[in-house]
Amino acid sequence: MPASRRIIITVSESLLSEVDHITLEESKNRSQIVREAIKFYLGERKRLMAIEQMKKGYLEMAEINLNIACKNSGVEEEALVNSIENLLE
Repeated sequence: MPASRRIIITVSESLLSEVDHITLEESKNRSQIVREAIKFYLGERKRLMAIEQMKKGYLEMAEINLNIACKNSGVEEEALVNSIENLLE
């Protein structure tokens, strides 16, 4: 493991009891459980931030895409009318 630093955290008795229960179930020590919890939290936070950024991007592009679609819809309609007229000739 790369260089590590010792930290002191304060948790409630009930939370510590849950952690201690997991240490027995999974044969891990408290430090391992806390490290895994921090890694999970940071990964989940990054994932949620990426989703929010994608939502923001889609919303920003929505108006642009709608304008493009509206501008081009007349062209498509005109082409359809021309095609139908050619078929009817």
